[in-house]
Amino acid sequence: MKSPRRTTLCFVIIAIYSSQATLSLNLESIVYHSLLHEHELMEEDPVRPKRAVAVSSPAAQEFTVDVEISFENASFLEPIKAYLNNLSFPIQGNDTDLATDILSIEVSTVCRPNGNEIWCSCETGYEWPQESCLHNLTCQGHDGSSAGHHCHCLKGLPPKGPFCQLQGADVILRMSVRLNVGFQEDLRNSSSALYKSYMTDLETAFWKGYSILPGFKLVTVTGFRPGSVVVTYEITTTTTTSPALMHKANEKVTQNLNQTYKVDSSSFQVTYSNETKFSITPEIIFEGDTVTLMCENEVFSTNVSWMHVETGLDIQNSTEVSIYTSMLNNMTSVSRLIIHNITRVYMGEYICKLTLDIFEYASRRKLEVIPIQILASEAVEVMCDNNPVSLNCCSEVNVNWSQIEWKQEGSISIQGNAEIDTDSGCSRYTLMANETQCPSGSSGTTVVYTCEFISAHGARGRKDIEVTFISVAKLNITPDLISVSEGQSFFIKCISDMSNYDEMYWNTSAGAKIYKRFYTTRRYSDRAESVLTVKTSTREWNGTYHCVFRYKTLYRVMAKDVIVYPLPLESNIMVDPVEAAIPCRSSRHIRCCVEEDSDYKVIFQVGSSSFPAVKEVDEKQVCYKHHFTADSVSCPENVDVFCHFTNAANNSVQSPSMKLNLVPGESITCQDPILGVGEPGKVIQKLCQFLNITRSRESPIGGIITYKCVGSQWQIERNDCISAPINALLQLAKALVKSPTQDEKLPSYLGNLSISTKQAKLEVDSFSGTLGAIINILDLFSTVPTQVNSEMMTHVLSTVDIILGKSALNTWKMSQQQKTNYSSQLLDSVERFSRVLRAEDSTISQPNVQMKSMVIKPGHPQSYRQSFVFSDSDLWGNVTISGCQLEHLQPDSFVVTVAFPTLKTILDRDVLGENFANSLVMTTTVSRRITTPFRILMTFKNSHPSGGIPQCVFWNFNLANHTGGWDNSGCYVKEVTEDSVSCSCEHLTSFSILMSPDSPDPDSLLKILLDIISYIGLCFSILSLAACLVVEAVVWKSVTKNRTSSMRHTCIVNITASLLVADVWFIVAAAIHDHRFPLNETACVAATFFIHFFYLSVFFWMLTLGLMLFYRLVFILHDTSKSIQKTIAFSLGYGCPLVISVITVGATQPREVYMRKNACWLNWEDTKALLAFVIPALIIVVVNMTITVVVITKILRPSIGDKPSKQEKSSLFQVTKSIGVLTPLLGLTWGFGLATVFQGSNAVFHIVFTLLNAFQGLFILLFGCLWDQKVQEALLNKYSRSKWSSQHSKSTSIGSSTPVFSMSSPISRRFNNLFGKTGTYNVSTPETTSSSLENTSSAYSLLN
Repeated sequence: MKSPRRTTLCFVIIAIYSSQATLSLNLESIVYHSLLHEHELMEEDPVRPKRAVAVSSPAAQEFTVDVEISFENASFLEPIKAYLNNLSFPIQGNDTDLATDILSIEVSTVCRPNGNEIWCSCETGYEWPQESCLHNLTCQGHDGSSAGHHCHCLKGLPPKGPFCQLQGADVILRMSVRLNVGFQEDLRNSSSALYKSYMTDLETAFWKGYSILPGFKLVTVTGFRPGSVVVTYEITTTTTTSPALMHKANEKVTQNLNQTYKVDSSSFQVTYSNETKFSITPEIIFEGDTVTLMCENEVFSTNVSWMHVETGLDIQNSTEVSIYTSMLNNMTSVSRLIIHNITRVYMGEYICKLTLDIFEYASRRKLEVIPIQILASEAVEVMCDNNPVSLNCCSEVNVNWSQIEWKQEGSISIQGNAEIDTDSGCSRYTLMANETQCPSGSSGTTVVYTCEFISAHGARGRKDIEVTFISVAKLNITPDLISVSEGQSFFIKCISDMSNYDEMYWNTSAGAKIYKRFYTTRRYSDRAESVLTVKTSTREWNGTYHCVFRYKTLYRVMAKDVIVYPLPLESNIMVDPVEAAIPCRSSRHIRCCVEEDSDYKVIFQVGSSSFPAVKEVDEKQVCYKHHFTADSVSCPENVDVFCHFTNAANNSVQSPSMKLNLVPGESITCQDPILGVGEPGKVIQKLCQFLNITRSRESPIGGIITYKCVGSQWQIERNDCISAPINALLQLAKALVKSPTQDEKLPSYLGNLSISTKQAKLEVDSFSGTLGAIINILDLFSTVPTQVNSEMMTHVLSTVDIILGKSALNTWKMSQQQKTNYSSQLLDSVERFSRVLRAEDSTISQPNVQMKSMVIKPGHPQSYRQSFVFSDSDLWGNVTISGCQLEHLQPDSFVVTVAFPTLKTILDRDVLGENFANSLVMTTTVSRRITTPFRILMTFKNSHPSGGIPQCVFWNFNLANHTGGWDNSGCYVKEVTEDSVSCSCEHLTSFSILMSPDSPDPDSLLKILLDIISYIGLCFSILSLAACLVVEAVVWKSVTKNRTSSMRHTCIVNITASLLVADVWFIVAAAIHDHRFPLNETACVAATFFIHFFYLSVFFWMLTLGLMLFYRLVFILHDTSKSIQKTIAFSLGYGCPLVISVITVGATQPREVYMRKNACWLNWEDTKALLAFVIPALIIVVVNMTITVVVITKILRPSIGDKPSKQEKSSLFQVTKSIGVLTPLLGLTWGFGLATVFQGSNAVFHIVFTLLNAFQGLFILLFGCLWDQKVQEALLNKYSRSKWSSQHSKSTSIGSSTPVFSMSSPISRRFNNLFGKTGTYNVSTPETTSSSLENTSSAYSLLN
């Protein structure tokens, strides 16, 4: 209800009724206006609680209804009161609403005019609720209520209610008191004896003390909590209590409570939780708002405190927070907490607490702070084409925003119009840019537009939108005029002054896109250009062409007209005769014919003379004729005749030459009115279309027939005629590759080719010309598409099926005799089609060709496995590519395999001309370029299980001067059984696999030589190493008496043992690997691991020996304990190899790329795991080479007491012997392995590397054991002590026979004690072999 009111008096009655339907209340006619309010309980602010009554029906509900009645005459008030008092209750419902009973009607509130104000007061037994007193002005001088009591008179009726309420409603006081006794856990359990004892004693004392309070009903203990013992309890009364009376009651409680409870009389506290009005403004709080939290209490006190619950801190005044507390009307306490520029730090629960004596009025509210979320596009592109573009900003939370502003920042200024939609909380900023505002030089300029939302309380939220202005491209096209003749070239250049574009292409006036191969597009910093280039124009290029520049949805088009004048291409001019003999002083008709009739000027040129032509038109062609007379030319003579065609543009083309041989008449034996005359043995060619061949079927109109004069008759030597439909398609194919819309025409052309080939099957089986024409058509068509669908591929393979049929094999045989390249050309064409096939998991099956494909899905693709069976040919084959290999391919790549059962008899012999293919020919292609090699495993039916050695080969198109041939490079036979031969596109391994990623050809002389050297050296090495260990065991105590000698022989023994175990595992690996049987995977992995580990151990022990030698020669005076030396030695010798080997197998074996598929050794192709052996080995070799240089330098330095002359005589000998001994001991021979790592290394390096390292064990026995003088002395002392004594006296007397490292040598005393023989064995035969993996597709087969 709003004020000011027009009424002079109003009052409110309360009607209590029980109803199951709608209330209908009808008062006297004096009631002018009534409002029915039904108040219900709200979550936080209960306005009018329902009053419970007993009703007869359990389904009945009781409602309390406030009815406001307003009237102008105040005298009506008393009659209405009297009328209501005289009513008898309950009042039954009327005829229309029998379910409603009125239980009582009472007047609660009366509003009377008082001057210019309206004072509203409560009737007897009623009072204003607390919230009405807090939010409305009270009547001055009328209210006599004290603090803690409700007001009785208000200025004006509260606009939102509630009205006066019935007095006597229960008032609950929540209180607490502290007992200075220890807290026990049983007080938490309400069923414990201690809890019940405390509760009984306390409630007894509370009843005695608080019974003096007015309206006292009951008191109940609600619980205990720690803090000594804090007792919480509730007192129920019917009215509020004054502080003085409450203090008196608390004193009585203390007196009546047993002294053992030690009650703290000063700790009594009364808490009111529903007497405080707590409000927050605004309701929705954004970061940056100024927020006001307000507490109102009808208590005369300003002792108000604020606390933030999450931090537990009392809030004080600061630069960001202000607290204002005041009294309103001397009876209402109002406290405001103002937070300026609020952030999310201030989120949480706040407590407002007013304290008056022992009374505490507290209330809490939770404060939520949300950021201003503005939804808008991050970036927008605006075309400067004067079309409107809208920038939209919307707030995630729709509130009544005070203001929404738009700002811009950038190098160009383009203003827009802002619109605000208050209902949706959105703002639209419309831009309309033209070419003047953003010239081409500023194209791509980015301007930041900012929309800022401002709330009514100061919060600001902004969102930046990057707007890129794109200028309208200006196109320039050159040259100005294009006028060409057929066969000539032309180009059109289209230049844009903008470099930013999404697409730049060409199309015809009909809207068809030009094929991409005809134009190139380039982007520069300040422009973009596209050049349409036509090398051989045809009449199809006559027309208008559009250069289309597209950026987003903006198109710019520039047109150019091209005029192509008709002019026959040289290849389309048919001459007759191609070659002919003419008797001297005779004549002959010659002619040049074209397919279409145009206005040409044609002349015949004979030498330097020219003659006009006579035009003759028939149904199919236009011919230009001339009667050639031999009188004008000397005889005998060979004459070349040409006809020249000149068109309207004055451009000319010359026909192929007609070779006329003028011969004496007496030598002519063959005469024919069509073929002409000829001498014996003369060979001439005739275009098939100019021959009168029998008309039993349609005459061939393409190709050439070759005749030879035999006796007196012309006989056909070679027939290359082409049937009419096939020849027509051949001409279309030639024109198609020059057509601007070739990709659109190709599908229908392939369909026509398939149909025409079926219809011309007899010609295919009879004429090699028709066969060759079909292959040429396929070859031309295969150069056109960028992608082929399943239907197009079906047409291709249908055509291939017919020309590879068994009935056509005789025609193929003729073409082979004629040295044509049709078979390789056909295979190449099919591969080109299969590379561009885009059909998921497609299968096409024909009697003479089958195709299967698979698309590579993202993630971990499944293995590619395809099987092909040709029951008519009794041939079958399988192709497999593992999933781990397919992971290297790009997603959505296509793998396609095509199998041919009859192509094996059509393809030529291999390069040596000795072997033919005798199985399926399967070609596998991948749609995208392969960046890493991968294996292709194939299985073929073994057609000759009893004889012949199978070879796995592929068709190499680069052989035989690019005509193609069989090649076995990079392919090997994996397994041979009675039924099948398994092939893999892999390289074989040999002993050189230890250092080289390459492997020699399995049947090459180099491989055989390396195998012989390797196995002989391996046997000698194993025996020598075993002998060396025996010798060391025998002499161990004699030669390890000092620290240096002990460490030297420790290194030698470990080098020997490691190399021996490595060689044994090498033999195990060789036994596992058999070309005819699959590898035992588990055993092969184990062999690879141990070979890798023990060979690395050999190298690291050699490094240990070298470092020890270096240490003892350089740091002469420094000494280290034996235990430290051994710890370092064994850590290097076995610890480092173990770490490297374990990491290698752990990183690669889970992916099954640890070892090679055809050998038990580290993988190279997939993971380069071989480097885990090569790199440490070569590093150690380099280090030991450096140590060798240091050793030689020490030897060359004169010793103390040695004369220079003596040194000069022996130094060269010492150096030579030192190098000879150090090289095998420190593994320097492995340095030759560096050359074998690189592909293409010379075979000499492989042979030398294998020769030196295969006998490493023998060198260790000779130089490491037997040449050591201490070893010699120990052996002689052990087995022939007396004999050794006599020989020793002799050896010491012969100075020249003293070994370089003997004990008597002054330079070598220390060196001989240090030196230890070390070695490792290696075999090497890497030779560069050409790999089929260089080709993304290869046709594989078997050769015997």
